[in-house]
Amino acid sequence: MKKTSSFQNGLIWFGAGVSLAEILTGTYFAPLGMVKGFAAILLGHVIGCAMMYLAGLIGGRTGLSAMETVKRSFGQKGGIFFAFLNVLQLVGWTAIMIYDGALAIGGIFTVGHWVWCLVIGGLILLWILVGVTNLGWINKIAMAALFLLTLVLCKVIFFDGSMSASAGEAMSFGAAVDLAVAMPLSWLPLIGDYTREAEKPAQATLVSVVVYGLVSCWMYVIGMGAAIYTGESDIAQIMVKAGLGIAALVILILSTVTTTFLDAWSAGISAESLSKVFSGKWTAAGVTVVGIAGAILFPIDDITNFLYLIGSVFAPMIAIQIADFFLLRRDRFGAGLDGRNLVIWLLGFLAYRLLMKTDLPVGYTLVDMALTVALCLAADRLVPKK
Repeated sequence: MKKTSSFQNGLIWFGAGVSLAEILTGTYFAPLGMVKGFAAILLGHVIGCAMMYLAGLIGGRTGLSAMETVKRSFGQKGGIFFAFLNVLQLVGWTAIMIYDGALAIGGIFTVGHWVWCLVIGGLILLWILVGVTNLGWINKIAMAALFLLTLVLCKVIFFDGSMSASAGEAMSFGAAVDLAVAMPLSWLPLIGDYTREAEKPAQATLVSVVVYGLVSCWMYVIGMGAAIYTGESDIAQIMVKAGLGIAALVILILSTVTTTFLDAWSAGISAESLSKVFSGKWTAAGVTVVGIAGAILFPIDDITNFLYLIGSVFAPMIAIQIADFFLLRRDRFGAGLDGRNLVIWLLGFLAYRLLMKTDLPVGYTLVDMALTVALCLAADRLVPKK
């Protein structure tokens, strides 16, 4: 297996951070105002990225894919259950990202929504066929273009715009924190797929998370700033008004492709955990095709409930993994099914859904994960070790 450098991992996660979905999510923070909104974005990313770092470190230290590391806590059958859920969420993400990208581009160049879905999907398939470790100069050029074009976008929003009243219903600070946590949390079942192949796992994990965290915050702030300073939540229309034209097309297509590629690629790797029958590369290609079809056939406009669902499933899962790997030194990889941890996960899932009805200053994700870790430690004391 060809090893990746920390720089390559940084490029991969820079591409993951520059995302239209993250910019659009950032627009929801506008009613809070710049100061309070930025505080919620920053706090949420500190929480989410800390969890992301630990998840990546487990993959890096064990050399296992993200879903294979899950088997260390839940056993072989338990790992298959979460791998299946992960493939489902990644199929959903693939469709959402293609849909958002095509919708935004369609607002600038009206040649048909389905045409842009096919163009974006075709480029994602190209990325998959080339492979994550062989992208080389293609990835470097793409990242440089994205970096320059996002700087232009920042200038248009923050220097050419003017403060305007923010439309929309203001959410609580705690809810805003959890919306910021949700995006890095969605990468928890994926990051190990990339850190496991790193030359220096600990360094690559730190670089990946820091790069992603900073870029993701930047995207959220761009979205929030767009809504506050231009009164417009449609990034494509902001680009049109700024006269970006072809540059807008490049940034929208590249940002969609570089992020969605990771979703489809990891869906393929997760499928390998379900059965050795599946080929990671060709399953990823199949997921992309399904995502293209979903983006063409179904309207996918509001993803907030989808983000919270991901949080409720994967926050308690990674909390159990963190407790087992770093605190209890517990490994159930050889077991068929670890019923104890599955029950704890179910309790964590239900607690998350209940906590969503409350308003906590730090959000409910952190509280739910702390509760889940506490349950793991208590169960280890109460149930004798075999």
